[in-house]
Formats: sequence, C-alpha cells, structure tokens
Amino acid sequence: MKLKVVVQMDPIERIKIAGDSTFALLLEAQARGHGLEYYTPDRLSLDGARLFAPVHSLTVRDEPGDHFELGDSRRMDLSEADVILLRQDPPFDLAYIATTHLLERLQPAVTIVNDPRAVRDAPEKMLVMDFPQLMPPTLISRDRDEIEAFRQRHGAVVMKPLFGAGGVSVFKVDRRDANFGSLFDLFSSAYREPWVIQKFLPAVAAGDKRIVLVDGEPLGAVNRVPVGDDIRSNMVRGGTARETELTQREREISATIGPELKRRGLIFVGIDVIDGYLTEINVTSPTGLRAIQRLGGANLAAAIWDVIEAKRRVD
Repeated sequence: MKLKVVVQMDPIERIKIAGDSTFALLLEAQARGHGLEYYTPDRLSLDGARLFAPVHSLTVRDEPGDHFELGDSRRMDLSEADVILLRQDPPFDLAYIATTHLLERLQPAVTIVNDPRAVRDAPEKMLVMDFPQLMPPTLISRDRDEIEAFRQRHGAVVMKPLFGAGGVSVFKVDRRDANFGSLFDLFSSAYREPWVIQKFLPAVAAGDKRIVLVDGEPLGAVNRVPVGDDIRSNMVRGGTARETELTQREREISATIGPELKRRGLIFVGIDVIDGYLTEINVTSPTGLRAIQRLGGANLAAAIWDVIEAKRRVD
C-alpha cells in the first residue's frame, strides 16, 4: 500500500529531530514508500467547498542540520490526500481550532491523524476531567475565592494555563504563599480562559511518566525527570528522559481511558502520569516516540502507521 501523505506542521527547518515525534512519523512513512508532502497551517485556504494548501514534496533524513529537502511548491486540493497528519504544536488557540474546522471537511475520504473534531473536542487539560477517579484533586477556575478555598483544602498546588503546553507558565503555590496575589494578577491579565489548579504531587521529583497509547493501547513509556529543583519535567525545559516500565496502576489507567480514545478516533495519544495519578491526556501533537525508541523501547511510529494503513484498507 502506497499512500499520499500530507503533513500539516510547524516550519520543518525549526524542529529538533532528536526528539521530534512528527519527524519519527515522517521517517517511518518514507521507509514504507509513502509519498510525503508538507505545508504549514497558516497556508490553508477554503475556496468554496474545496480546501487548498501550497504543498512541497518532502524528503527526510535522520541527519541533524540536513534533515529535509523540499520540492517545488504546488497548489494542492487536499481532498487528493490519503492521509493528513495534523501535527502543529500548541498553543491550542482559535487559529488551531480553525484548522480543525477546515480539515474536518475532508472526512471521511481523507484519514486525518488525529481526527480534527476529536482534537477540537478534547483539549488535553479538559478531556482528562472525564476521569476524575484517576486524577489528583483538580480545579478548573479563574475565580479567586474558589482557588483560595481549594488551596486551603489541599495545601500546595500547581497552577497552569488551561490551554498551555510545554511547561510554559507552570507554577507551584504553597498554601500560604506571598507570591499568590501577584501570580493571580499575572494570570488574570495574561489569560482570559480559566486555569488549572491541581494538588501538588511531590513525587514529580522522581519523574513525570509519558505513556504513549496507539489506538487506545499503551505501547511504550518514558520517564521524564525534572532538572534540579524545577517542578517541570518537560524535555524542552531540561527534563531528562529515562527508561521505565508500566506499573499495574498505569496499566489500569490506560485500560480505563483507552476505549474512549479509540472511539473518538485518537490514534496517537500521550498521557502524563505522576505517582499513579493521571494529570493530562495529550492529543494535539503528542511527543515521546523518539525518546522511547532511543531508550530501547519499540518503534511506535511503526505501530501508528500500522493502524493508519489498516484503516485505509477498511475504508
């Protein structure tokens, strides 16, 4: 099966291929003989009922500093694609949401990974709230009285933007913290949406585990350990990737949420677990594929393409 694969992603010249999951997916697709084409999300145009983008044919190679080659640009009717990879990074803002509305018009003829409607309806820090029994105590609010009461009940908390990503603007606030008033004012001026306030889990110092689910099944994991006294374990913030195995509790979490992820058409999902508590379900542009394989785990890009190809055969 040779597929026409188009990737919607951030500028390819800016990615760091050593840890980029989109790049892993492209390498695997190319190895299977699929044709690759590329565009950035700002180039989408809906002309009547047809969705266009100026695409470039794409060749990738696992060579830092020389990792891609583009062909000439051509205006493509995206309904010609077999598969579109929806892979630009957050922020999950109105621009991101607009692309999901545009791409949704191509379904079901085109297979889009992850499904754009499911991505739109499942922002990472909201979908997880469907499973409160798996989570640490969590509040979504921008009401100061509610936040103060939550802090008094639970002690130290982590505050972060509801639609944030990559560890940006993540703060630990103690039950009695002289910085809370200033932080509240900062969040109030910087973000119009509610915030996530979550009970602080001290065990984050031992790692925040990223578990990758493919079509609802947990197939690999990497433990991300914060550097120094930072509470953020994101590898873009200096976190260290370490080999790990799934615990029984983590398998139970995966078994609980996996069927719902599969039902929604979310083929590639990364969940975050700290000390046996589910904290996020990442669906927009999950990471972890290259780190898992580098540490001796499976080639999960291959597993993802196995699922995509199987879906194309059925369709």
